[in-house]
Amino acid sequence: MNTASMNEQLHEALARLAAFATANESLAPYTTYKVGGTASVFASPRNDDELHLLAEVVRDTRLPTLVVGRGSNLLVADAGFPGIAISLATMAEWVRFEDVDVYVGAAMALPVLARRSVAAGLVGFEWAVGVPGSIGGAIRMNAGGHGGDMAASLVGVHLLDLPTTSRTWVAAEQLRLRFRGSDIRDDQIVLDAQLLLQHGDTKAAEETLSEIVRWRREHQPGGQNAGSVFVNPIPGELAAAELIDKLELRGFRIGGASVSEKHANFIQASERCSAADVRAVIEHVRAEVRRATGIELRSEVTLVGFEEPFGERQ
Repeated sequence: MNTASMNEQLHEALARLAAFATANESLAPYTTYKVGGTASVFASPRNDDELHLLAEVVRDTRLPTLVVGRGSNLLVADAGFPGIAISLATMAEWVRFEDVDVYVGAAMALPVLARRSVAAGLVGFEWAVGVPGSIGGAIRMNAGGHGGDMAASLVGVHLLDLPTTSRTWVAAEQLRLRFRGSDIRDDQIVLDAQLLLQHGDTKAAEETLSEIVRWRREHQPGGQNAGSVFVNPIPGELAAAELIDKLELRGFRIGGASVSEKHANFIQASERCSAADVRAVIEHVRAEVRRATGIELRSEVTLVGFEEPFGERQ
């Protein structure tokens, strides 16, 4: 799509989505890196009717789309995103408990759901208290930690297929959830999910929540970062942080971005940081590990709006 055609399509999208969309909205506040440019169109549907209209506009204009959840694994280019960014925060931040079945909207924060599940007397989701993402994003990448992941409790999801505007129920086994990945496409949106947990000891579960939070505060940095940048090459055996540490890259800096002094698999952004700085540090680390070990680190970070390719995400 050439520039003139894209501008025409963006104008059409804004006109049709005017009730719940804005132009040139900064995406930085919607990411944990807090850097990056604007989205040409930022849409926040408030109900199913507006969501269906949004899908029709995407289908008709063929503009690129970006689903923005908690932004905990997004790095948006300084040039921004030339398409439609979509947030479900207004309509999909809800949860309903029915015995051991948990029905939850895609925008619900994982730590909130972990705590509310324990408060409801359910166990099996405590691991998520330390993961700063949303249910939708967590399902898409099969997020996990502390011995658990989404695959362990997911029953199924409602998916919105943007090219066809259809909404379907998809069982968990059909998503092919794997280590930090799934078969959910970029043009599909997780709307809500059903989880299956278990009744358990609330006091013991609350202690587990506290232990996980304590461990993360002691071992991982706060501030502007996207959590672990690289997938462990051999889960449970060889950690990305171990490889980076051996190369003494903690503290390595380009502009306003640096390898965390506290955890080598975290890239920190400062207040004066650019998205280009963060990407440059990530690429430097990957190149150094490749040069020293021959191992190609795979990134967990989704790059948005960058012209050149970056590694391989599988």
